[in-house]
Amino acid sequence: MGDVPGAYEFVAYLPRVAAPVRIRTYADAQVFVRRWAIRDKDPVVRELARRMGRANSSERINRAMRDLRCELAARGMLSAPAFGKIGQNVL
Repeated sequence: MGDVPGAYEFVAYLPRVAAPVRIRTYADAQVFVRRWAIRDKDPVVRELARRMGRANSSERINRAMRDLRCELAARGMLSAPAFGKIGQNVL
């Protein structure tokens, strides 16, 4: 999943920031989670940031990305990616 360009691509929102953040790579996701942990001080987010920092295999990276998407979705901070033609959203 991680070797395919755009495999992780999604849009998320940081708390108290109006502009969405496009996450395309694992490195993008790590930066996003670090910023989120600084803004929110939520222990769950901080643990996720630690797990993402320690991920050293494709299995752990994929698991961390799934966990990130689940946390974002549960908090209403995840947006569907815009793929395909203009105006079409594919989930």
